[in-house]
Amino acid sequence: MADHNDENGLLNASPIPLYLQLADIFRYRIDRGVWSEGTMLPPIDVLMKEFSVSRVTVRQALQLLARSGLVKMQRGVGTLVIKSAGERHPVKMETTLDALVEAYRGDTPVVTNISDSSTPPRLTESDGVPAETYHHLRRVHARDGVKYCVISIYLEQGVFEKAEQRFRDEIILPVLMSLDVTVAQAKQSITISKADLEVSRLLDMPLGDPIANVRRVLVDPDNTIIYVAEAVYRGDYIHLEMDLKA
Repeated sequence: MADHNDENGLLNASPIPLYLQLADIFRYRIDRGVWSEGTMLPPIDVLMKEFSVSRVTVRQALQLLARSGLVKMQRGVGTLVIKSAGERHPVKMETTLDALVEAYRGDTPVVTNISDSSTPPRLTESDGVPAETYHHLRRVHARDGVKYCVISIYLEQGVFEKAEQRFRDEIILPVLMSLDVTVAQAKQSITISKADLEVSRLLDMPLGDPIANVRRVLVDPDNTIIYVAEAVYRGDYIHLEMDLKA
């Protein structure tokens, strides 16, 4: 059976391969308990018919979930849901700086530095006024043996020199806020995409799995940019909760 998607289909004719789209739908159903832990997924033939795709496409999607540890493919038996993606302990993306610092203050991941240099950040005019020099730390965070985040942090050189070793060894935001540094404004943005080859390798996750790109910028009272963070989180380790006020 060849892959076919009409305008009423669940999959769309985007540049994203069909098996990645299909894997996202399967993952969503597992997350929401449509396919609960300990149950068998519908047979491949049934999934082929539901999504109008080939056997190869369904198998590729299931193999992605198997590498994520969500299902187990058993020859001659079927595909068993062995873990709910929702069981993981997510990193809460707070919407205020104080709350974010407090959330990180209690976090004790294993930090592995993979780059330590004077590389400047990529900035836009809306970010603020660039400092003369920055110190760049790139690292991977892991918890309970799972690598969940790769992050590049750029600190204004004078700020970095206030606590060099602590910045290298600890979660950076709580260290920064413990120093004699005034933050006049803080911005954070989040976009959703898929893991590329580098992120897949650094976080030991399947290529194409969902990720959250988080960017934070902090400026001082002179509007000088003192901190920039560009982080990539596994999609299953992010929890965003917002208070919607009338």
